[in-house]
Amino acid sequence: MRIKKISLHNYRNYSQLSLDLSHNLNIFLGENAQGKTNIIEAIYYAAIGSSHRTSNDNELICWEKESAKIYLCFERMSVENELEFNFPVGKRREISYNGHKIKPKELIGTINVVLFSPEDLYLIKGAPAARRKFLDTEISQANPSYYSLLSQYNRVIAQRNVLLKKIKENQAKNDLLELWNQQLSELATKIVKQRIYSLKKLNMLANLMHRRISTNKENLEIGYIFNGEENFLPSDLNTWYNNKLAEVQAIDIRRGFTSVGPHRDDIILKVNGINLRSFGSQGQQRTGVLALKLAELEFIKSETGEYPVLLLDDVMSELDVNRRNQLLLFIRERIQTFITATDRSYFPKENVGKYYKVSAGSVME
Repeated sequence: MRIKKISLHNYRNYSQLSLDLSHNLNIFLGENAQGKTNIIEAIYYAAIGSSHRTSNDNELICWEKESAKIYLCFERMSVENELEFNFPVGKRREISYNGHKIKPKELIGTINVVLFSPEDLYLIKGAPAARRKFLDTEISQANPSYYSLLSQYNRVIAQRNVLLKKIKENQAKNDLLELWNQQLSELATKIVKQRIYSLKKLNMLANLMHRRISTNKENLEIGYIFNGEENFLPSDLNTWYNNKLAEVQAIDIRRGFTSVGPHRDDIILKVNGINLRSFGSQGQQRTGVLALKLAELEFIKSETGEYPVLLLDDVMSELDVNRRNQLLLFIRERIQTFITATDRSYFPKENVGKYYKVSAGSVME
């Protein structure tokens, strides 16, 4: 998979931008706040259907402009495709795939990307929500039906939470929860099974990457935390969820939200058997995150048949020389990559790709 061309119109600080792209490394150099990350964001948006920086599409539109546009021409399995997004101010966005309008849920899996940003360096020691999002995004790109499953699950959770609050306020009866409990249990079972399946493969790939980066000194292990417990998974998930939801029903009603389900689970990373979040050094945690990202590339390739596009947003300055070299060695001539950086010295003296100078919304090769 590779992106051949990107065009932006009234997007962020770009009134007009059109770039023909290298199939290898595309490196965008410039000072901060010049528009480098806006290009990364546009590609990520085209793949995921949302920005990693804002939940408000109106923020993507140039100041005092009536609309914005993202256009990508890309190849998937050697077939050329076009993807276009239109953002009218105050209106719902429009998405077109090869000239035909599509719904947002049809977008996932069209273009696969892996984003690595400075915030990801806190993935291991951050909140569980970030790790769940990492896992869910990865699985969704490899298996779009999983994304649909998650969407259904989130709707059930939202509706069950509304009912819980009504019951607490004596506006609804407890027995109405049974229907939502059954739906939640069925969907939760499918989600957890898919997560466990994917995590087994990711665990193997991440350990291989981690051993390479640490020169065979450390082993990385990824485990699943189910309902707050490690190394615990019921043999009959559906029955377990139904029983557990009944058990905590009074607590859920009092609190007004659902306390059981995959939206509360987590993953744990260990190096040589030691919890990386609690006891790992900063260097070990960064090596762990880098190994996760490289494993994510291999996982998506194993599931789809092609490497995804890699987006590296200002992470070169956060990695030491060894980790930078390991990263570049892995991706060169293999994976189309978009990199933003402030300093040319982060890269080898010989040209490793196509360089662009970014300044105040202007890009020059």
